[in-house]
Amino acid sequence: MKTLSEIQVSYHPKTCDKPLINSSQDAYELIKPLYNEDILQYKEIFMLLYLNRSNRVLGYHIHSIGSDIGTVVSVKQVIGIALKVNACNIILVHNHPSGNTKPSEQDIELTKKIIEAAGLFDIQVLDHLIIGDGYYSMADQGG
Repeated sequence: MKTLSEIQVSYHPKTCDKPLINSSQDAYELIKPLYNEDILQYKEIFMLLYLNRSNRVLGYHIHSIGSDIGTVVSVKQVIGIALKVNACNIILVHNHPSGNTKPSEQDIELTKKIIEAAGLFDIQVLDHLIIGDGYYSMADQGG
């Protein structure tokens, strides 16, 4: 007799306030404290905020932690988690250990890939924030 692996999908939201995101500043102020100051300038960390249709935060996810020169992001996993929590909108966030908040070509290309993939599922990427000495918002800059 052959056996099969069981796949279980679960999401356990905490009963708490769901902060409303109206601007890049709101997103920055909400996620900045989640970055460990001890490694902010040492390792690149890619996080996401997952939001409902009303731009209320369902939760956040630390997607990857890399080195001082970059981190690996799986578009498939970003979208998979969005689907799992039934998110309608997402905000991408990562830091640049150098402190320079200007997006790299890789940052821009990754953002485009995630926007394209998310669009297939009617999920909107609202912004991509880069944290360093302050923050950079691709949405605020028209990107």
